[in-house]
Amino acid sequence: MAEPELHRSTSTLPPPAAAVLLRPSRIPHDVVIDIFRQLPAKSLLRFRSLSKPLCDLIDSSDFIRLHLSDSLRAKSHHSLILRDWHLYTVDFDSLDAAVGLEHPLSVGGGTEALGSVNGLVALRNSERDLAIYNIATRKVRKLPVSEVEPPGGQHLRTGYVFYGFGYDSVNDDYKLVRMATFVGDENACDTYNYDYEVKVYSFRSNSWKKIMDVPFYIRFLHKPLHQVLHRRGYGVLVGSALHWVLPQRAMLGLKNYIVSFDFVAEKFDEVTQPEYENKDLSYQVDVGVLEGNLCVMCNYEHVCVDLWVMKEYGVKESWSRMFSVQKIRNTTTFGFLRPLIIAKDGNELLLEVNDEKLVWYDWKTGKARSVRIRDGPKSFGAVMYVESLIPVDDPDEVERQRRLREDAEREKLRSENNYGDDFLSVGFKLKL
Repeated sequence: MAEPELHRSTSTLPPPAAAVLLRPSRIPHDVVIDIFRQLPAKSLLRFRSLSKPLCDLIDSSDFIRLHLSDSLRAKSHHSLILRDWHLYTVDFDSLDAAVGLEHPLSVGGGTEALGSVNGLVALRNSERDLAIYNIATRKVRKLPVSEVEPPGGQHLRTGYVFYGFGYDSVNDDYKLVRMATFVGDENACDTYNYDYEVKVYSFRSNSWKKIMDVPFYIRFLHKPLHQVLHRRGYGVLVGSALHWVLPQRAMLGLKNYIVSFDFVAEKFDEVTQPEYENKDLSYQVDVGVLEGNLCVMCNYEHVCVDLWVMKEYGVKESWSRMFSVQKIRNTTTFGFLRPLIIAKDGNELLLEVNDEKLVWYDWKTGKARSVRIRDGPKSFGAVMYVESLIPVDDPDEVERQRRLREDAEREKLRSENNYGDDFLSVGFKLKL
């Protein structure tokens, strides 16, 4: 999944770290920063223990942003998270072997990876067991419980509950949206008569808020639409907005809708679509993200898939057809096709096909080659992940602890100075 633009800070990297590094090694401050910003997060975590100045440098918010921005731009320190009943990670550079992901909600499987943003992964076991986890630092924040509540105290059953994870770049806040359906009886499945509750969790405030303005069409994103939930239910994050497709329902006279939820404004909206080509075939559409841009996959009766890219978000005229996938070796039909990332050399695109394989696709030649991953699941959904040092602790608590450490350092220096003054006054007292 594409990573959104980071909140920018006007503060600078801590000069004390550079000053101490400069004395013994004569390495300029900028050179030290340039070296460290290219290292994997796990290496940086080990270097924290070498000295306090290094620790302060690596923990500084500006260095964390700089390191993440470089990783995103260079496509370095990336992995894939494969999700089925268990979770696995695969190094993006090798795409060789899957490794089981150890995480704080591991209790025999069944944990969902709801999405990944800037190195943070949202995890779910149940509506009462949610967490945001940094895989690189192995730090976790368990989310407070917010009960799923039927509207108006009605006696309704909870239907499907699904989530989307994203980033509010304006307020530098990571957020999780939860949408819950409620049904009264089995007849509701035939009439699409679903009630909805939408809540948003804020990482910064560590609290949930109910969204009151929920558009009517959201009720068409519900449990009977199996494909929607299992392939699109987590949403597609572009910038600060999540996106879903509400597929056409001919019997109700409904066309495809692309629906967005803006994490900054915390409201739903509709996104304009491209003018799809008429190929005398019926089609379905799905949404994805490619190089930070919203894209649409138009699937013509599982025969071919056109990929459209919105080059300027929100501008209908900026939709452009990038290519059409006609046939992939050892793949008879396209039940599902989604782009993940363009290779570092810019010549191939990594595709997830039919929830069962990864394929490198050269859109210039139309050639494809399968990716064979050892020890991975046979069927999976894939999520892009980048290592980062983004903390998951409460921001106010982090700042409080930093001030406490600084106060302790100042007190220590003051005590040492006072001890020296007392020593001199006693040892060199003159008798007149």
